[in-house]
Amino acid sequence: MKAHLKAGITALSLITATAFAADIRIDGFPDYDTQINAIKDGLSQHNVTMLKNNHGDHHNKLKTNLATGTGAGDVVLIDVGFVGSFVNAGGFVDLTKFYKDMAGDYASYAVAAGKGNDGAQYAVPVDLGPGVMYYRRDYMEDMGFDLDEVMTDWDTYIDYGRKLKEKGILLIGDAGALANAYYRFNTKEGEGLYFDADGKSLVTSERFVRAFEIAKEVRDGGMDGQISEWTEDWYSGFRDGKFATQMSGAWLLGHLKNWIAPDTAGLWGVSNLPAGTYGSWGGSYLAIPKQAKNPEASWDLIEYMISEDIQLAGFKNIAAFPAHTGTYNDASFEEPIEFLRGQKARMLFAEIVDNVAPVTPMKGDLIAEDLINQALEKVLNDGEDIKKALNDVEKQLKRRVR
Repeated sequence: MKAHLKAGITALSLITATAFAADIRIDGFPDYDTQINAIKDGLSQHNVTMLKNNHGDHHNKLKTNLATGTGAGDVVLIDVGFVGSFVNAGGFVDLTKFYKDMAGDYASYAVAAGKGNDGAQYAVPVDLGPGVMYYRRDYMEDMGFDLDEVMTDWDTYIDYGRKLKEKGILLIGDAGALANAYYRFNTKEGEGLYFDADGKSLVTSERFVRAFEIAKEVRDGGMDGQISEWTEDWYSGFRDGKFATQMSGAWLLGHLKNWIAPDTAGLWGVSNLPAGTYGSWGGSYLAIPKQAKNPEASWDLIEYMISEDIQLAGFKNIAAFPAHTGTYNDASFEEPIEFLRGQKARMLFAEIVDNVAPVTPMKGDLIAEDLINQALEKVLNDGEDIKKALNDVEKQLKRRVR
């Protein structure tokens, strides 16, 4: 495989070296800089640099750059959570003519999420986040629990949490993750996360009510640790076995293995979410701002970054799950993963990608997400009534989103 990747990178570098000679700057966030550095031999002739900011600062800066028409890189990396708001606000080059003959090689739901409301392709997927459940094997099969029974549905999963509590083990770090998983992964065809095809709010629908109910049941039952994600307490929770499960994208495997909890190798497994739910938890896109000086050269770089060989290199280097579905036939997908006690988890990741339904991105997604998160905090921490909290969100959306 290493020889194959090296050959692919070398061949691509010869092609793209003659395709453009412009200076190209990629604006992005970690861990994509690690990927750029890892494949720099294939980029060395292209005058490519990367401007790296942390996740939040990068997207805030990009928002300002697009609004003012200046300061953005030639190619920008965008988290999937920002795609709908950014592409529908304008500011990106229409990539349809470049991408239309290639789109079939990439996960269909991810391709759809990079389109604007006008149907044009403004951002293309570079990596995906198949939504999965990471679980501690020592708190599952090693304790006599049957994984399939536990994951039958959300009620059986919560029942598992009650039994763990009797043993002094938390079900999950923070119950809010359950609500996020449920409302994100149970959309109907043609819907967005927060709005229907006509732009009408969906936040008071049964999908959101049930999501909040699940989280509240876990919180009220003392089954979570109220541990915010991406904090030191969360990291130590993985290392010390404070909680039994964590819902996330496939990409969490790389973080657990490489820096969060490397000493827990063999204690983890991965499964579908309760009730066999399929969904996407994260992912990244590449786009070209209209202010880019050489959009054709910028596209040549994007085409290189989403090519099959470089997608496999990203999978190897930073555990970025490929958007290019042709990579799923690579022999590496059937290799057992030692960290997961020999489980061939990549096959599960690929199966999820094949079954994720497209979700229509909307301009008001970021506003809605912020309001929903605030409402969830009020329900979980302050005891606010679920329907009242969601009705308040809908009222605010009607004022703030046109």
